[in-house]
Amino acid sequence: MKTVIVIGANGAIGQAALSGLRQHRIVRANRSGQDAEHQVDISDAASLERLFERVGHFDAVVNAAGFCEYAPFLDMSEAQWRATLDSKLLGQMNVVRVGARHIADGGSFTLISGILSSKPLPMAIADATASGAIETFVKCVAFELPRGIRVNVINPTVLEESWAAYGPMMPGFQPVPGALVGKAFQRSVDGFITGQVLTVDA
Repeated sequence: MKTVIVIGANGAIGQAALSGLRQHRIVRANRSGQDAEHQVDISDAASLERLFERVGHFDAVVNAAGFCEYAPFLDMSEAQWRATLDSKLLGQMNVVRVGARHIADGGSFTLISGILSSKPLPMAIADATASGAIETFVKCVAFELPRGIRVNVINPTVLEESWAAYGPMMPGFQPVPGALVGKAFQRSVDGFITGQVLTVDA
């Protein structure tokens, strides 16, 4: 059994991740601290440092958090771009950069991108850009991590559990069950792969 920190466990993707990690000891963290053991803001490196120090020993980090702004490209303000990149891109990079100093030998990081990196939608350019960038980051940083540390990213399409909310914005997309996405998280945490993008699409 591993000790796995799950950041953003209360969201739909976080719940999907938990479905594939039932055999492990889970430490929940999120931005509000509600229904979680710890509060953390992934866009703040000092906040992540405090989280990892408080948890102590851990074998894996799963990040299912990442804020994105949505607007047409020509209407997107610099502040909206920065909010998205500070969270979904730089925030997830922080998880690895800060966490690598604390995680156990042979540990793993699992990040999140999204299907919009390859199947764009109107008003989702910031999300798509951040998702594509985090996938490139994972492919590259896997070569630089010490002590046998692994890193992968899950690229899920819309979940069945979220279809009522997102379906009208995603015509022609086929949702997948959260349990299927959970299997991808399980493969990342319990397998031996690194530097991989695990796409879960219909």
